[in-house]
Amino acid sequence: MHKKKAIAVAVPAALLVAASVSQPVAWAAPGERSAAAMPGDPRGGQRGGNDPGGQMPGDQAPGDQAPGDQAPGGQAPGGQAPGDQAPGDQAPGGQAPGTGAPGDGQNQGGQDQGQGGQDQGQGGQGGQGQGGQDQGQGQGVVPGPNRGDFAPIAQAPRRNQPRVGRNGSRGTFVSRCGTNQNRHHNPDNFITAPGVRNGAHHTHDYVGNLSTDGQSTDESLAAAGTTCARGDKSAYFWPVMRNRTQRDDSPTAAESAADGNIGRIVLPVEARMEFRGNPRSKVVAMPRFMRVITGDAKAGTNGTANARALWTCSGQENRGFTDKYPLCPRGSRLTRILEFPSCWDGQNTDSANHRSHVVFPDQSGACPAGTRAIPQLRMTLRYNLPNRPLAFALDSFPEQAHKPVTDHGDFVNVMPDSLMRTVVNCINSGRRCS
Repeated sequence: MHKKKAIAVAVPAALLVAASVSQPVAWAAPGERSAAAMPGDPRGGQRGGNDPGGQMPGDQAPGDQAPGDQAPGGQAPGGQAPGDQAPGDQAPGGQAPGTGAPGDGQNQGGQDQGQGGQDQGQGGQGGQGQGGQDQGQGQGVVPGPNRGDFAPIAQAPRRNQPRVGRNGSRGTFVSRCGTNQNRHHNPDNFITAPGVRNGAHHTHDYVGNLSTDGQSTDESLAAAGTTCARGDKSAYFWPVMRNRTQRDDSPTAAESAADGNIGRIVLPVEARMEFRGNPRSKVVAMPRFMRVITGDAKAGTNGTANARALWTCSGQENRGFTDKYPLCPRGSRLTRILEFPSCWDGQNTDSANHRSHVVFPDQSGACPAGTRAIPQLRMTLRYNLPNRPLAFALDSFPEQAHKPVTDHGDFVNVMPDSLMRTVVNCINSGRRCS
């Protein structure tokens, strides 16, 4: 049942040089570098486990922290609070926004990969951190975010959730995977840029499968260890958050700066990977090795048709932004909620644009004709970050200017079949399980 597709496009060097000075192209993904191992990310075993300084210590409420100061204490062992973690990094890399001929997005992504390599090659080695945004960045980096990308949470629109009907499924299952205490980081995306080093041009947090990187395959994922309980070897990943008032002292700081991603990586204090039911029907098991993405890493240039980010604050999840970072009241934590599509075509584990095989329900919660409901993954990520405009931002592709609308996530199901049956039974029977 497994269907995996990868499309490689060879582009002459002369065209790449010309492309590096052109305007961004919709569906095109900035490029990849060579498959050299990332410092601190030895091939084999756990990836990216050594990323010193990758997190802002402390458990301070937003707004309490002065620029450049770290909040003391309150932090769980391993640099963050234990948590149930949630999701993946969506399909950067030329992913089609759900339209167009299959494969178009990946072909163009291949072209842009060369362009990205060119941009990075021209970047300097300069400094980074506060005041260092323009140093060491390659050509094609669009500065951002700006003050207009931030707003008080009180200005966010309210969320409308469909009611669960008589035939709906009310249960939940939480996969307890931690919060990336082991600092598994890399800028790869094996779903949309398989076999490519730095295929995402932004760093990901990973929980679950310990081997996830650009070289991952079904076989390597199945053979690896996991941070999740109950043998869940699934890969969950998403772009990191950074405190831009502090310097990035990780092994990949220069590489990140060349792509325009600066500041200290901040791990979530809570990462909840929760599978939910469908408001109109029972759910069926998703197949092993299914790839599922949410959001659009290039929504800044593609448009917002596939933008699915929800930016909110703890205790105020009834409202949220898609296109702004929220400024949270004292004692409330910045929160990202990433909900994944959950209406499966019943046949494929992937598709050319990584979207067509599994789509979102309609506004009532019903799945389109010809699809069936599967457990819906919801990733909830909470952070301690300075509560000020420009002090924090999401990692992004170089030309996406760290816009909050580009938030996204990725997931590959590597649960044992027995565990997936447990998930389905919990959801359909209305229980809350973990």
